[in-house]
Amino acid sequence: MKPAPFDYYRPSTLEETLQLLTEFEEEAKIIAGGQSFIPILNMRLSEPGVLVDINQLSDLEYITVEDGYLKIGALTRQRTLELSSLVQQHVPLLSEALPFIGHLQTRNRGTVGGSLVHADPSAEIPLALSVLNAEVVLRSTEEIRTVEIGDFFLTYLTANILPHELLTEIRIPSANILPGYAFVEFSRRHGDFAIVAVASQLAADQDGRIHSGRLALGGIDAVPVVADDAINILIGRQPTDELINQALELALEDADPDDDLHASREYRLQLARVLAKRALLTAYERALKRR
Repeated sequence: MKPAPFDYYRPSTLEETLQLLTEFEEEAKIIAGGQSFIPILNMRLSEPGVLVDINQLSDLEYITVEDGYLKIGALTRQRTLELSSLVQQHVPLLSEALPFIGHLQTRNRGTVGGSLVHADPSAEIPLALSVLNAEVVLRSTEEIRTVEIGDFFLTYLTANILPHELLTEIRIPSANILPGYAFVEFSRRHGDFAIVAVASQLAADQDGRIHSGRLALGGIDAVPVVADDAINILIGRQPTDELINQALELALEDADPDDDLHASREYRLQLARVLAKRALLTAYERALKRR
């Protein structure tokens, strides 16, 4: 199949882009890397009247550390992020997650902002940024608003962004980055979307007791599941098998995965238990080494 007919615009400035989004509202769709959106267009699952190509907005391609944040421009390619020494140094969790995304060719084109706006609950970047409690910056002709990542994903493939807004920046607070980290996932073939993925961060004191942490699971609900209550069980203690099992039962208490062609509901939940335990133990070992 081929896409339905549309008008094509290729603005060269952010201001011009925002004007187009204001003018066309729901009729317009943004295209950047196109790794998810082009197949959707070709299958006519979406038929926008206007396509706004933002690939000339080079001002949105950057990675910097300033004001207590690691800041990523929304048009930054996933491969650029993967190779960034700043990301490897400051956010190793994100560096560990990125090679799981698709294939080298798709990461060369795919953008960080595109992955977030697509809002697939199994995708790696949304999950990693959820466990890091990142923020996204949305711009329109009228305002700039900042949204915490936990409020950005509304449901399956739906993000908290208005038709006249453009995601321009992702901010990871340095204070949210912990020394112990792990990202693990399982898919049938390398490059496939994960059936289940897990990201974890932990910090431990000199006695090996966990004093802060965060756990996020993907592929078990319509949005990434951040399991703060499960982490609270571990705070002030050294993790044991029994304690981690208790935490994971709490983490999965409200999870509601669907049966689909790739896995049953029961399989996803069991896989989540196995991967989450692996992620927590790996993050804990790294936290002990980096105290």
